[in-house]
Amino acid sequence: MSADDKVSSLTALVGSAQHGAVAFTTTHWSVVLEAQGESPAAHEALEKLCRTYWRPIYAFLRRQGFRREEAEDITQGFFAQLLGRRSLSAVRKEKGRLRSYLLGALKYFLADEQRRAMAIKRGKGQRLIPLEDLRADERIEMEPANPVTAEMIYERRWALTVLEHVLSRLKDEYCAAGNAALFDSLKQLLPDEPGAPSQAETAAQLGMTENALRQAFYRFRQRYQSLLREEIAHTVATPGDIEDELRHLIAVLEA
Repeated sequence: MSADDKVSSLTALVGSAQHGAVAFTTTHWSVVLEAQGESPAAHEALEKLCRTYWRPIYAFLRRQGFRREEAEDITQGFFAQLLGRRSLSAVRKEKGRLRSYLLGALKYFLADEQRRAMAIKRGKGQRLIPLEDLRADERIEMEPANPVTAEMIYERRWALTVLEHVLSRLKDEYCAAGNAALFDSLKQLLPDEPGAPSQAETAAQLGMTENALRQAFYRFRQRYQSLLREEIAHTVATPGDIEDELRHLIAVLEA
């Protein structure tokens, strides 16, 4: 099963998470914004976010036509530069969302690297990254003939990465409590899971009553929704941004 298919079974849970509550205290992105990057805590918080959300950047580059190795190198270079800055004062609150900030920063990074590559080519003939002269056949090979833009790929990969990370956190919680088998069984009950057994079959396999299983699945869904809101909160600046970002995530997944 592909990563997209694996996560799509969770999207039915997203909508009901919109109106839940989450304690918005200190989150990774709010630390970066409040400190304007002038603290070790801000850099550590940004590094955590970047480690989690590099896949949308890579997906954007691949859709732009970069070969696998090029996209990997550019992704690494982009985050190395971003995290290597002594000051992150360019980060402003009006940027609001980590999702928007990273895409804008990447586009600026690409334009800057292209200018540098062209300048080097005019000079000593050396190039750091061949951004300006991908062969036409390579570009055609990497860009399927459909109207999906690199920005759309970035947005969808972003949404799926959020869901993947939430599911991973939920699994870790169940495993830490010694309930790995219960997690695997409850996950199979999610909508659109291929070959999903009935609740009666699952209850019998786990040695539970159907009522006990329903309660366990309810708690599973509730915790997933809570973790989703927490994850979203880590990528926005204020509590008021959470609902907007959740609505955006839903729209991207339904597109």
